[in-house]
Amino acid sequence: MRSQQPSPHPSEPEMAGPFPPDLHDVRHLKLKAGLLVLWAVVSFGATYFARDLQVLVFGGWPLGYWIAAQGAVLVFIGIVVVYGWAMNRFEREDLEGREAPPPPSAQAPDRPHG
Repeated sequence: MRSQQPSPHPSEPEMAGPFPPDLHDVRHLKLKAGLLVLWAVVSFGATYFARDLQVLVFGGWPLGYWIAAQGAVLVFIGIVVVYGWAMNRFEREDLEGREAPPPPSAQAPDRPHG
């Protein structure tokens, strides 16, 4: 392991360290798992049922074509947007949690009686 030494050139940017462990807490993992499941369903589900979807015609083209050509791409863009929005929200909540004053302790400090 390399030790963190001060940079010999103060103008050089400092290298980022490893990800903080709070990026892997339960809410982040649930978000990632849910979006990954949605991605798998759209990618593989539409492909699996493509022949069944060819019966439905929309705008002169089979529905399977629309899903393959447009729908999957729009869903993937939606997944990226949802992930970005949710991560920003999580970061704001974490920042507010760190900046909030600690709750008052259950036991008051001992004061001398005057």
